[in-house]
Amino acid sequence: MPTSLYLVPTPIGNLEDITYRAVKILQTVNLILAEDTRTSGILLKHYNIQKPLQSYHIFNEHKAIEALIAKLKNGETMALISDAGTPSISDPGFLLVREALKHGIAIECLPGATAFVPALVKSGLPSERFTFEGFLPVKKGRKTRLESLKNETRTMIFYESPFRLLKTLNEFIETFGTERPASVSRELTKMFEETFNGTLAEVLAHFQAKAIKGEIVLVVGGTEKQ
Repeated sequence: MPTSLYLVPTPIGNLEDITYRAVKILQTVNLILAEDTRTSGILLKHYNIQKPLQSYHIFNEHKAIEALIAKLKNGETMALISDAGTPSISDPGFLLVREALKHGIAIECLPGATAFVPALVKSGLPSERFTFEGFLPVKKGRKTRLESLKNETRTMIFYESPFRLLKTLNEFIETFGTERPASVSRELTKMFEETFNGTLAEVLAHFQAKAIKGEIVLVVGGTEKQ
């Protein structure tokens, strides 16, 4: 069955971090679904990709799915991209994929950029087994989620906003202790990329002393097995 829906990872910073195949797919589909058409427009212009763009994000995905499925069943081909990284990894995509599968629509997901992989590898923490937690709840359920991870033995990976990094590090210290090994990566693949490794107390002290900018990936070591 020919593929109708492609999930296409896009660079998390450096525009050169895209595969030849991804560019080819974006050049040939009938429609590109983009989380933010302005952000994606920069990437598409860079590779001279001139295809219709449609906004598809967390605020309209429920309403848009029925019409998109109808187009896919009618023979149109689409590529779903997010602002950065792989669609549905802390970005829209899951609902569309689930609905497409229900209707027997062929899907392909291309390999490509996602922020947590380089952050994990650079952390120096065990990477043979890990748990990806994405963004913690902002308010309701946040403390409960952290408590559920207190005895997690695997390396834990989180995404965070620069505006909440210090708060989150303080909460991690309350939950995991000051000496738990951790790593924070920001601005991955960009000019001011930074990774700082140390204990949670050392990481907190480092980022308390500077202005915090860029997208954040936190990697925290699991508890030692009892």
